[in-house]
Amino acid sequence: QVQLVESGGGLVQAGGSLRLSCAASGRTVSNYGMGWFRQAPGKEREFVATINWDSSITFYADSVKGRFTISRDNAKNTLYLQMNSLKPSDTAVYYCAAKTSGLNWGTVGSGYDYWGQGTQVSVSS
Repeated sequence: QVQLVESGGGLVQAGGSLRLSCAASGRTVSNYGMGWFRQAPGKEREFVATINWDSSITFYADSVKGRFTISRDNAKNTLYLQMNSLKPSDTAVYYCAAKTSGLNWGTVGSGYDYWGQGTQVSVSS
């Protein structure tokens, strides 16, 4: 079993930055694809960013491309999401997820096997 715990969320003004972390425990996730998803109130969960095991592949939703950066530190068993130029539309609960099979990265939530509990990001205008 893998446990994922997100941190780093909070309230920030538009144009500001936050860095989310996702610490994994239980087993190493160094071979797993990882991703970030978010869910705003009244909306469905949506893909944000994904990264493969050795960081050679990253992929972003169009809505965050150029503003967000996904990265990982396999030695620390930790995933990151650097969020810059934040907008009110980025307000959501952000979840990290781990993918143990199939393609080593992915944009579809159903392809992920482990999920964190989420961290709230609120961006004021």
